[in-house]
Amino acid sequence: MIFGFGRKPVDNDDDDDDDEEEIEYVLFQGATNGVEPDMKGNAKLVQAGLIRTKELVTNAMSRRAEMIRLEPKGQVSVATMYVDGVPFPGAKMPVQAGLAITQMLKLLSGLDIKDRTKPQSGAVKAQLEDTKYEVRVDTAPVATGGERLIVRIQDVKQKFETPDELGWGEAIREKIRALASQKKGIILAVGPPMSGVSCAAFGVLRSIDAYLFNIYSLSKNGKDIAHVAEFQPEPGDSLTQTIGRAIRAEGDVLFLAPCRDADFAKMMVEDSEDACLLSEMTAKDCADAIARFTQMSGDPILCAERLHGLISQKLVRLLCPKCKQAYRPNPKLLQKVGLPPETKVLYRAPKPPEEDDEEFEDYEPCEKCGGVGYFGRTGLVEFIEITPGMKEIIENGADPQKIRDQAKKEKMQSWASDGLRLVAAHKTSLEELQRVFKPV
Repeated sequence: MIFGFGRKPVDNDDDDDDDEEEIEYVLFQGATNGVEPDMKGNAKLVQAGLIRTKELVTNAMSRRAEMIRLEPKGQVSVATMYVDGVPFPGAKMPVQAGLAITQMLKLLSGLDIKDRTKPQSGAVKAQLEDTKYEVRVDTAPVATGGERLIVRIQDVKQKFETPDELGWGEAIREKIRALASQKKGIILAVGPPMSGVSCAAFGVLRSIDAYLFNIYSLSKNGKDIAHVAEFQPEPGDSLTQTIGRAIRAEGDVLFLAPCRDADFAKMMVEDSEDACLLSEMTAKDCADAIARFTQMSGDPILCAERLHGLISQKLVRLLCPKCKQAYRPNPKLLQKVGLPPETKVLYRAPKPPEEDDEEFEDYEPCEKCGGVGYFGRTGLVEFIEITPGMKEIIENGADPQKIRDQAKKEKMQSWASDGLRLVAAHKTSLEELQRVFKPV
């Protein structure tokens, strides 16, 4: 079902004719969970919230926003839009209008609009002009009353699951393949919330040659992964029993659900002797993940033996290919940041003219990026391999700073080194790296 009001006429006072400009509104095309929304039974909500919801989501899509955050603050609800990870202020509206939008999106996503006391997650299919989207909806109650709404907008054709789509270099893929070829041990994709951890986990999975290894997915992620069979558990079986059956079925690599607690970590360490286990977990970076996973496993010696590699990515914006500006870098700058001295040219985003500049009146922002100077994002990759030196640190307490120092000593790939690779390749700028690495 498509929920209408696709176009809105807009008066044009400057036109003497009766022609009207039409704004194309997003069309919502049904919840992904198959629940049919009761539009007639919620007619008052539809009247109060549907057009507002369409305006907010359409505006976000038009601005290339990948996320909307709508939160009640006193008597108003404040919207923030995130474009390539950078927040921009959105609309402010009466708190009741924000509530109507939240409830409307819950209804369209097949969620329970009567329950405002617990977090809920869902999604609705949508289309704007010729582009199809999946709009993911997450709500959570806030202490001051009402609900916080997070809307994530994903162009269904733009998936970030393969190493190529994630921008990973060949060296990282070779390391992953080498570790998986051992058919034992643990590989973790890690990172903070909103950093693309699940995408990184799928990137690890897609780096492994499914023609050479038997790969089973034990994670109910709802994704159809080519050449990866979904291994069904037997009724009443524990995860350990399911892993054992998958190994007996000649599984070489097993893709698991995220590691969120000590019991899961202990199970991974104990059951990774005869198959390579892939999972993800929340952590600040790879060193923090090693420390936390070691603590959760409760066995530093066995953890050092079974943990083989960790990958983490940090998203950075890509320079707009249409308006990026070349400049000749100062040799001292090259030496300071660690770029080769023979580097002749780098690129950066153009700066729009100030109001008192002569060019200000004639300035027109770039049609592709809207004058931001960046278009899209890619991942900076950190990879830590558990070498003999790393094993010794893990066995002696897994201090995160010692792990970082050892990784630097062994010249393992870091976010910074990968960022400089992208700068040298003219894909991003030094200014963008400075923004990303700036302490919060």
